[in-house]
Amino acid sequence: MSQENRLEKTNRINLLFDFYELLLTEKQQTFLKYYFHDDFSLGEIAAEFEISRQAVYEHVKRAEQVLEQYEEKLGLLKKHEERARKLEKLRELVNASAMEQDKKSAINDIMDELEASE
Repeated sequence: MSQENRLEKTNRINLLFDFYELLLTEKQQTFLKYYFHDDFSLGEIAAEFEISRQAVYEHVKRAEQVLEQYEEKLGLLKKHEERARKLEKLRELVNASAMEQDKKSAINDIMDELEASE
């Protein structure tokens, strides 16, 4: 897997983890945090928990599958990304409009609040 693909995968797993963390088991949460957030190797995690590297790998892979299944069923990440794209498009349209500056500012403030609340 190329470095770019690994980075994309890591970013995706981290985003999915943000949405679905509480739906994972404690062990799945822990291993994903160590592996993706803290950048521990499989060997380092295995040593920490006194289990085999293969067992860590299987736990991580299973947790990734579970995250993807949740996304497939609930689509929270997809909806989040769609909202972000629509807000950005709206921001562009407002800023390019002939609207008065104080109204543009008010609308941009509301959009900032919407982005922050996600």
